Amino acid sequence: MFSPAVLRILGVLLTMFSTTLIPPFMIAWMGRDSGTAAFGLAFLGTITAGAALWFSCRNQKRELRVRDGFLIVVLFWVVLAVFGTAPFLLSPFPELDLVDALFESMSGLTTTGATVLSGLDQLPPSILYYRQQLQWLGGMGIIVLAVAVMPMLGIGGMQLYRAETPGPMKDSKLTPRITETAKALWYIYLGLTVTCALAYWLGGMSIFDAVGHAFSTVAIGGFSTHDQSLGFYDSPAILIIAIAFMLISAVNFALHFTVFKTRSIKAYLADTEVRVFLGFVLVVSAISVLTLMASETYASVTDTLVHGIFQVVSIGTTTGFTTSGFHWWPSFLPIMLIIMSAVGGCAGSTSGGMKVIRLVLLYKQGKREISQLIHPSALITVKLGDKPVPDHVINAVWGFFALYILSYVGLSIAVTATGVELVTAFSAVTACLNNLGPGLGQVAENYASLGSASKLVLTAAMLLGRLEIFTLLVLLTPAFWRS
Repeated sequence: MFSPAVLRILGVLLTMFSTTLIPPFMIAWMGRDSGTAAFGLAFLGTITAGAALWFSCRNQKRELRVRDGFLIVVLFWVVLAVFGTAPFLLSPFPELDLVDALFESMSGLTTTGATVLSGLDQLPPSILYYRQQLQWLGGMGIIVLAVAVMPMLGIGGMQLYRAETPGPMKDSKLTPRITETAKALWYIYLGLTVTCALAYWLGGMSIFDAVGHAFSTVAIGGFSTHDQSLGFYDSPAILIIAIAFMLISAVNFALHFTVFKTRSIKAYLADTEVRVFLGFVLVVSAISVLTLMASETYASVTDTLVHGIFQVVSIGTTTGFTTSGFHWWPSFLPIMLIIMSAVGGCAGSTSGGMKVIRLVLLYKQGKREISQLIHPSALITVKLGDKPVPDHVINAVWGFFALYILSYVGLSIAVTATGVELVTAFSAVTACLNNLGPGLGQVAENYASLGSASKLVLTAAMLLGRLEIFTLLVLLTPAFWRS
């Protein structure tokens, strides 16, 4: 079923992933916590499996096809999540079964931020660091990192990049060579992470917490080292830092590259998607803050502004950080924020959701259809800025939207069929499909109370959302396997 070339690449990628188990092992070993043996065994098992796959297929040198790229990406995320469960299963604390460990691993890698764990403040530092690192690796996509080094291994990377990169504009490259594009993305990603960590540290976090939260902030993940998430610090300064870096990370990384290269912010100002995204966040923030003020939810105007804007940005970018939660907010606010997560951030960012650019194109296409009814003979073009959008992009957006709705309905019915009440089921699917994390009802705090069947459905929803539906569903078509 899988060609030797695919298995060879999978072996290389799995071997690369094994090296990421070394930092948490060192933290466990130096701190003498209970995770030392767990991470040591996980490292040995992962590198052995990766090396065995590579060695058995080491002579396969052919260039990857598009079909292979999709297959490798899906296989790698699934296999990586499975191998990522090892530290959770082997560590004596916390005690997780296979389904819970898989849920936690997939949630980290897909930057969803949904968790089955409680008592985070008592967990070993190695496990806490490992959870944060999983999100950081999944944020930009470890596949893109692999593409940057694959030429040294004689492996072409364009097919992997096309399969992994989120958003409708998959053909754009920052540099003429795909490996240089991957490196540029990772330099920006790493630079933002370091800057964010320094800002958190200066804001009052410990070095350990600053690094961990920088990982999950820039990755738009939402995992925290504390049960109270960022509310643990009770610091407006830390919340403001988080707001800034969540917004930055929710913008297309190609624009960050352009701004860095040209030393001008004009690229941000000229981009339709960024303007709509920031305008959308501003409007929802204003509605939320005014509603919170009217209901006197918080004691002061300052608290209302900081907590209101923070929670809107956190949910709107699909990060999922909380202070005291939003599920208890008055009136329509919890539902509005959950629905807001379906929009997400910009294409080419680390955020989840459908992406703002798709909503912009759907709106413009809707306007065109209405105008076409009034003027049947007119030739009306959908434009972004001054550039016309090709019809195949419009068709792809409509196709994605249709599959998103069908997937959402199907997954919600599946979770409800396991016995979960409606509010919890629909909010859990919304949170997992959009890689958000916190939901409403039973899943407002964590997902531990759900049954194994529900967690498996939601694990599939996380993967479906992270790979933006097409990449995963294409494998289920008979035509894919005949190509």
